[in-house]
Amino acid sequence: MTRRRWIADRVEGDRAFLLGPNANHLFRVLRVKTGQEFDVAADGVLRSAKVVFASHDQVEFELGAEVESTALPQVTVYLSIFKFDRMEWALEKLTELGVSHIAPMIAQRTEDHLAKAAAKRVERWRKIVREASQQARRIAPPEIAEPVALKKAITAEQGSRIVLSEVEEHLSLKAALLECEPPLALAFGPEGGWSEMELDLFKASGWKSCSLGHTILRAETAAIAAVAVAIAELEPA
Repeated sequence: MTRRRWIADRVEGDRAFLLGPNANHLFRVLRVKTGQEFDVAADGVLRSAKVVFASHDQVEFELGAEVESTALPQVTVYLSIFKFDRMEWALEKLTELGVSHIAPMIAQRTEDHLAKAAAKRVERWRKIVREASQQARRIAPPEIAEPVALKKAITAEQGSRIVLSEVEEHLSLKAALLECEPPLALAFGPEGGWSEMELDLFKASGWKSCSLGHTILRAETAAIAAVAVAIAELEPA
């Protein structure tokens, strides 16, 4: 039987701890007992672990041997901010797919009230991806950056870079990936798509423009579909 996996809130030597809501869920909902064994991701390393103390606000594990885990290709998603309920659903699914970093961006067509409120949502977003990471048996949640303007975000990126664009007519994502290797960055526009000025900026910054096909996809659908294709293409056989 596959053992349940947790991501430690704190690590001290050969001890790992779940704290607050995470400990409360394990203690009150799952009725954890001392002596039970789990897999615990501690500072990015997956290890076997035994419960040595449990309460509603802290569960302490004794860490054992390292457990083998599969590494996914490193994929960063540059995600233009859109309606928060749909964006949060996308963050959860991108986490399940295995992205390593998520960079929320304020694009030209990002709605003003969303741009202004985004910074206050980051901690909520980090909680969402942490919970999704444990359910997906990841050893660490994706890092979520503070929201920044598009120009600042994309000009700092290096390596393989692809911007998904509904106006691209010639190069498909699958064809573009043939010339890529990890680490890979993928950028997705807001509702309404990229402006011409933004597409020019991507080009000047070394990003390659490609298409997901002839249909127009919602922002969250495009991000999930493209990441699924990219990870499938880049993952070692």
